[in-house]
Amino acid sequence: MSNQPLGKTALHAEHVAAGGKMVDFAGWHMPLNYGSQIEEHNQVRSCAGQFDVSHMTVVDADGAGIADFLRRVLANNIDKLKVSGRALYGALLNEAGGVVDDLIVYRRAAGYRLVVNAGTRQKVLDWLAQQQGSDTSFTLTERPDLAILAVQGPEAVARCSAALPRTAAGADLKPFWMFEDGDWMVARTGYTGEDGFELILPSADVVDAYRALVAAGVPPIGLGARDTLRLEAGLNLYGHDMDDSVNPLSANMAWTIAWTPPERDFVGRAALEKIKSAGRHEQLLGVVLRSRGVLREGQEITTNAGPGVLTSGAFSPTLGYSIAFARVPLAAAGKATVEIRKKQFEIELVKAPFVRNGTQVYKPL
Repeated sequence: MSNQPLGKTALHAEHVAAGGKMVDFAGWHMPLNYGSQIEEHNQVRSCAGQFDVSHMTVVDADGAGIADFLRRVLANNIDKLKVSGRALYGALLNEAGGVVDDLIVYRRAAGYRLVVNAGTRQKVLDWLAQQQGSDTSFTLTERPDLAILAVQGPEAVARCSAALPRTAAGADLKPFWMFEDGDWMVARTGYTGEDGFELILPSADVVDAYRALVAAGVPPIGLGARDTLRLEAGLNLYGHDMDDSVNPLSANMAWTIAWTPPERDFVGRAALEKIKSAGRHEQLLGVVLRSRGVLREGQEITTNAGPGVLTSGAFSPTLGYSIAFARVPLAAAGKATVEIRKKQFEIELVKAPFVRNGTQVYKPL
């Protein structure tokens, strides 16, 4: 076990003052909740809440050779970002096709900005450095001086725009667009299935921004509700639903692979093409359990096509019952069973997402 002290974001004192239950998350001292995870979840679904996600890693990528580098290391294609202000979700892959990390890439007026997961920070920085080698035609600069606030919910844009006037210009932003105002970036790339903004701003500004949002009726929300919100929205969590040993074709991420143009030789492409041509054998599906019981990561399930395992699971406050993701055989569909405390329960395999904009949207298979 590491003896290194846990990292603290610029909002750490605010979390403690608000009664946050602080826990170790990827080496950071972060709030799990502020009293009631379910109330926080419902606050985001019904109104608006703010998440401190400053523990995530921001890397600015600049220089004449950066576009060619990103074309090679990303499985998605940054050529889709035809103008500054666009954003792209994608993955970094290893040579075997496993997911090194998932990330968002923003195209700026000059260069690009990457936002990657907190738990993969050092691995990704090392991997990028290895891929760069001795190439000096571009630079990769980590930005620990920046903080990130995610403001999410049906009232998020209106309340954020009123509390922080410099974000108001983002009211008409489409999903996966952003704009910059000086050293602030305002993006619409959320992780909850609700509308909202992600603010990347100097750490020196974030306490005032946080307090202005609280005063406007946008309370802080902990990591617990962030997890149930993203699960309802059908969004993967790195280290659970995919990792270095799982390829994106088996993690419901096939849509993030840009196969054209065929001459773009990104890292992991050859391995993915072999998997694709041979025919993959597993998939990631949604699971619902309407009877009493809680679905958890690691629980084994039995489907019509063979065994599977839950990769994420939790009680859904919006639906009122448990939901999960499961990695199952490709032919799996319909009803299945899960073992919980040595008892078998009937579950249903469904197509995620489970919830969008506060409404049930999943479909049976």
